[in-house]
Amino acid sequence: MTHTTGMQPGPPGTRQGFVRSTRLSALALLLILAGCGIVGYALAGHGEAVRAEPPPATPATEPVTPVSRPASKAPLPVRITYPAAGGRKYAVAPGETANPAGKKGKLLRYRVAVEKDIKGITAGQFAAVATATLRDPRSWTAGGEWRLQRVGPGAHADFTIWLVTPKTRDSICEGAADGYTSCRTHDNVVINVARWAKGVPKYGAPLDAYRRYVINHEVGHRLGQAHELCPAKGDLAPVMQQQTLGLHGCKPNPWPFLDGARHRGTIGAYNDQVPPRDRGIS
Repeated sequence: MTHTTGMQPGPPGTRQGFVRSTRLSALALLLILAGCGIVGYALAGHGEAVRAEPPPATPATEPVTPVSRPASKAPLPVRITYPAAGGRKYAVAPGETANPAGKKGKLLRYRVAVEKDIKGITAGQFAAVATATLRDPRSWTAGGEWRLQRVGPGAHADFTIWLVTPKTRDSICEGAADGYTSCRTHDNVVINVARWAKGVPKYGAPLDAYRRYVINHEVGHRLGQAHELCPAKGDLAPVMQQQTLGLHGCKPNPWPFLDGARHRGTIGAYNDQVPPRDRGIS
């Protein structure tokens, strides 16, 4: 009998053949499983055998800083122009729908009109400033003596606020043909467009403040108020002081009521000279 040092393959059907076949099957199974693992590993995105396309990018959750754009410039104010003498034809602003300004007191209705030769401001725009002034809690309704409401064309009005050219101002203002100041005569509150457009030199406050002053001052005359003097140097001027002509040590002030109380001065007027007439086209 020949001696063997290792197991030799046996013929099919023998025990040796069975063992060999079993080992081959197991090896084949391991190879198959290993191959599946590699493919699965690759398909899962971990291998190099298959490269899947990356998923779509997730939308950013952080706020996106908007692209900065140059700040838009504020529109320049329209220049108000006017002739020395207008044609005395007027545009009347519509009435307001709000309740009268003021909680108690006599109701006075007023209309607002602008001479048509004046350019750069409409009747509605002028009326908006006048009405906002008279509705301010520092204006004439604060004392409880009056209520004020703007009415439109054709409605009854107790007085009219006019914005007119210098010569038209002279024709309405009785006995005060200076072409420079504003005035009140009877039921006419007359605002000189030259002062509305330019204010007065060295007033010491913005033009908007002067405009509110001149409305309150002339309407004050319609309400029976007389001229007043500066109470003391450094104090706020009373609204009935002729601030158009001079402050006399006071500071400009457009309001008749301050902190709920009437701000007054002694009844009287200064002998101020009216500056040269401002009748030229502006």
